[in-house]
Amino acid sequence: MDISYILNELGEERENYFNAVSPPIIQTSNFTFKTVSDFRQALAEEYDALLYSRGQNPTLTILRQKLAALDGAEDALVFSSGIAAVSVPILALLKQGDHVVSVENPYSWTIKLFNNFLPKFGIHTTFVDGSDVENIKNAITPQTKLIYLESPNTFSYELQDLAAIAKIAREKGILTMIDNSYCGPLYQQPIRLGIDLVAQSATKYIGGHSDVVAGVLTGSKAVIKRIFDHEFMNIGPTLSPHSAWLLIRGLRTLPLRMQRSFETAKVVTAWLAKHPAVDKVIWPFNPTFKQSELAHRQMQGCGGMFSFTLKESSVQKIEAFCDRLRHILMAVSWGGHESLIIPSIAGISLADYSPDNPRHQLIRMYVGLEDADYLISDLEQALG
Repeated sequence: MDISYILNELGEERENYFNAVSPPIIQTSNFTFKTVSDFRQALAEEYDALLYSRGQNPTLTILRQKLAALDGAEDALVFSSGIAAVSVPILALLKQGDHVVSVENPYSWTIKLFNNFLPKFGIHTTFVDGSDVENIKNAITPQTKLIYLESPNTFSYELQDLAAIAKIAREKGILTMIDNSYCGPLYQQPIRLGIDLVAQSATKYIGGHSDVVAGVLTGSKAVIKRIFDHEFMNIGPTLSPHSAWLLIRGLRTLPLRMQRSFETAKVVTAWLAKHPAVDKVIWPFNPTFKQSELAHRQMQGCGGMFSFTLKESSVQKIEAFCDRLRHILMAVSWGGHESLIIPSIAGISLADYSPDNPRHQLIRMYVGLEDADYLISDLEQALG
């Protein structure tokens, strides 16, 4: 399916809403029925009916069709946050006594899900270095029901060989799931590599304007329906019609924004790598990246986010550099129009900082839509 068709036409039956170019926001909680028979059918099978916007809504349906098609999936669900798109399917698909193999250092709230929440229900997780497929293979037990991936990691950018892991999982009847927020649907399609479920924070590139929080899950219709019919409807992590409309708007310019961010990141990372104050730059499409071959093999492009370290890596030096930035904003998240920076030390207490821990020294930067020279000028004055 052509990407231009997906982004501009798929799901948009304009003759049903006055031939408007932009679809309407169906801002309603409720839908009516003319007959008891129709009402009964909707109550019996809400997955395919318009009954109550906690489940289905026409604006969300347009968005779901587009997101599923971008991922090469049969269906999609949209959520009120990225972590909901991770947590709800895991709660739906696992039961007491099940075991999860997860890559180490996934998104912080995913770690809390595995470490703090799931054990309440008798579900336990083993974290491994997923850059070596053998580590995942060796961690599998008879109770393993899910292999959870995040490729690339969004701070240190370790990758997993998705096709190889999917093959192992299929042979053992284990479900696979990935957080694909870094690449998004344009730069990596895990389902085409054999992964079962793909979660993304739609807050990032899909939204693109730093004004909506949302998540998306794509996969087979059977699995998506199973999640919808039970945990999704019970927990109620529904996205609002207005937020869905904002994501449809964001999709219109997704290829342009991602390409701009990618191309600018090439220039900024190359400049940083040569700066005398910088120790190293970590970016999957950097020629020196240790998994560069795998990155180019399974990714069609690279997000505009990378990390780097300073040669003078004391807390004081890292903080001083970040505090001196004038135009690059200090904040969480990524994928919007604005460039952002976040040092690892912001997430740990000063007493816990260890100069021997490489992750503590990382400074993560997201390249937005500004000119490369504008960003480099800010970095240069802050590096001193």
